[in-house]
Amino acid sequence: MLFLSHGGGPMPLLGDPDHREMVEKLTELAGKLHKPSAILVISAHWEASVPTITSGANPGLIYDYGGFPAEAYEIQYPCPEEPELAKQVYHALEAAGITARLDDQRGFDHGLFVPLKLMYPEADIPCIQLSLVSSLDAGTHLAIGRALQALDYDNLLVIGSGFSFHNMRAFFAPQTPEIQARNEAFKHWLEETCGDPNMSESEREERLVHWEQAPHARFCHPREEHLLPLHVCYGLANKPCDAHSSVAVLGKESGFFYWKAG
Repeated sequence: MLFLSHGGGPMPLLGDPDHREMVEKLTELAGKLHKPSAILVISAHWEASVPTITSGANPGLIYDYGGFPAEAYEIQYPCPEEPELAKQVYHALEAAGITARLDDQRGFDHGLFVPLKLMYPEADIPCIQLSLVSSLDAGTHLAIGRALQALDYDNLLVIGSGFSFHNMRAFFAPQTPEIQARNEAFKHWLEETCGDPNMSESEREERLVHWEQAPHARFCHPREEHLLPLHVCYGLANKPCDAHSSVAVLGKESGFFYWKAG
């Protein structure tokens, strides 16, 4: 299981130099992971009233960004869907008392196709996507992750696709020592929260529920949709991450967190 910072729109696929480290990190991760049989992506770019799962047989792509060159709207990632996995996710959520929905019309947004085109460019692994819940409640997303513990699917890779830092104004403002310090302080808190093996799981969960109390939390996440895929990943893992790292993306330190299956 992996939480990754997916960069700015299609920029990682367009050769943007401020995404070079991220591109290298995703390529490196794909080389280290055993190639999965299927991938479930929780994307920061899809919110719904209840958790919703893509279930169509031939999903297209949603170019959910604007102002980029024409080639950004010609990107293809023709991976197959996995309707049976979608049903498993739906039933796992419902069994946990979480109302869910299947959507056989929606395509894949860039929270899926940008990182996966870098990691698995052959597009030969079946994929499905799971939405966030539009309430953006941290506890709800931890509960979604816990419900997914019931999945019984061999060699499944679950990816939380978000960003550990997501202040759009700061991305394009001149870098200052103050901005850098805020970025670093929240990153350190997140790494400690997700990775400290001496922290109890109840304390870890409490910190994630009340993430707004972290240093500079609302500066780093004026809106929390890019952080919440991490909550789903932790809810599923229910243990400290096995590894974490960060790379510079658009001049900001951006985190990656990995949990081994087990």
